Amino acid sequence: MRAGTRMAAGVACAAALAALTAVPAQAHGPEHRVPHWELKDSGTPDVRFRGLSAVSRTTAWVSGTQGTVLRTTDGGATWRNVSPPGAQELQFRDIEAFDARRAVVLAIGEGEASRVYRTEDGGATWTESFRNTDARAFYDCLTFLDRKHGLAMSDPVDGKFRILSTNDGGRSWNVLPSDGMPAALEGEAGFAASGQCLVSSGPKDVWLATGGAARARVLHSSDRGLTWTATDTPIPAGDPAKGVFALAFRDRTHGLAVGGDYRADQASPQAGAVTGDGGRSWQPAATPPPAYRSGVAWLPRSRTAALAVGPTGTDLTTDGGRTWRTVDTGSYDTVDCTPDLGCWAAGEKGRVARLES
Repeated sequence: MRAGTRMAAGVACAAALAALTAVPAQAHGPEHRVPHWELKDSGTPDVRFRGLSAVSRTTAWVSGTQGTVLRTTDGGATWRNVSPPGAQELQFRDIEAFDARRAVVLAIGEGEASRVYRTEDGGATWTESFRNTDARAFYDCLTFLDRKHGLAMSDPVDGKFRILSTNDGGRSWNVLPSDGMPAALEGEAGFAASGQCLVSSGPKDVWLATGGAARARVLHSSDRGLTWTATDTPIPAGDPAKGVFALAFRDRTHGLAVGGDYRADQASPQAGAVTGDGGRSWQPAATPPPAYRSGVAWLPRSRTAALAVGPTGTDLTTDGGRTWRTVDTGSYDTVDCTPDLGCWAAGEKGRVARLES
């Protein structure tokens, strides 16, 4: 698709999504079709997918419970089970794919349950490239800044978040020195809910989301994880179930944070925040998502539109995260979008969907 066509498609997609916030659903006839989630049959109703990596409108990877990894290359019409052998006891909470053949997946958990696997042949074979041997560590999330440089984060060890680094595309990993990491708060940790507690933008900038402590914070590094600064957010914390669950940055300055309280019987009155200075400060959303949200993604070809997802629905913002409105009530844990207008979501009971118009 030529650049001009892509830009026009992006404008049309953003405009149609904006219409969702202005026109009642029943007013949309066949001539006013708007984007919506279309469920794709993954064939795995007993798996919960919290890991998702969208490569394009046609190619996506998902990962989850029971050591499951699936891949589609036909827009979700069919899914191939490409799970690493012998991994049935693992929970793959995050996956980062470079294309249809190369991907890196993170298993979470205490001690040796935290592992990293890598494939170069579409999941036909996997290589275990990291196994955590420190019983105190618990890895939550993974991100890649480019095809070579990636980071993974663990809950605090010896009072500081631990950062794992690769510079060869995930073939090998090393724990970074903790000198540049500020001290963790009492009870502070990351949430392995959507693969979005550690995110990046550009070649050097990385952000880490926290909760569980008295304050929910976002930590930022501008040197690939060597040194960090911590900033409080307005998203409530003060409980192991509360905090920032997911981040999304469309560039190194404009970011979104979502979260709340993941317990279904608890309210999440301030589940969204926004930054325009790279995370040095965060402002509460004027109209936040109405409930706990575990995933967030900027819409492609838009500077102001994004989607947030959680067990009770999907919310849309068209003003850069200041106000949100629910546009779908289906359950999803994570969401990811690609430059060619491919937006995907995944969650419980094998649910995987693609945004369709």
